[in-house]
This record gives sequence, C-alpha cells and structure tokens, in this order.
Amino acid sequence: QVQLVESGGGLVQAGGSLRLSCAASGRVFSSYSMGWFRQAPGKEREFVAAINWSGLSTNYADSVKGRFTISRDNAKNTVSLQMNSLKPEDTAAYYCARSWSRAYPSASPNVYDLWGQGTQVTVSS
Repeated sequence: QVQLVESGGGLVQAGGSLRLSCAASGRVFSSYSMGWFRQAPGKEREFVAAINWSGLSTNYADSVKGRFTISRDNAKNTVSLQMNSLKPEDTAAYYCARSWSRAYPSASPNVYDLWGQGTQVTVSS
C-alpha cells in the first residue's frame, strides 16, 4: 500500500521560512508527478506547486511564485516544499499528492489520486 506522509509544518512568524517534506512508500515514486496543495479553514483546497517525474518541470500558483520552491529526490522517495517569506495568508493545512500525469505537473486536483494526511502551517503576523 503506497502512502504519503508529510512533515515539517509548524508555527512561524511572518517573513520566516519552513521546509515541508513528503515521504512516499513504494518503488514507483519516480514515475509520478507530485504536488502540494493547501486548505485554509472555511476555504476550498487550492493548488500550491507541482513537479514532474524528473524534476525538470515545475508549476506554481501565482500566490507563491518567487517565495516557494518545490523539489524532489527520487532516490529517497521524497518531495519537498521550501517556503520563504511566509505570510499570514499562507496559513493552512498543506497536503502532498501524487498525480497520474507523469510528464506534466498539473495544478488540477482531479489528476491526483493519492493524498497525504496533511501538515499544519501557521504564520503569525
């Protein structure tokens, strides 16, 4: 059974940084694009960033461009999200997800078929 487990969330002041990690079990991690989504209380889940199977193609939401960086290590079955210059509006539960779209790092949640349990990020003003 393939599972995704997020870690690295926490409480940080505005302007600070956090690094989220997602560990995937299973031997075929490198065959999939991976993405990060977030959901704030009372809001719909929204796309944050995605990376294709090779790591050579990435996609970011406009709200995080220039501040967040997604990366992956296929040898370690991990995908990470480096978050810098954090803002209070970044406060949300962050979810790692696996996409069946191998080559294109999609922003659509409809192409993601496996989700982690989430890790909370809280940014204080």
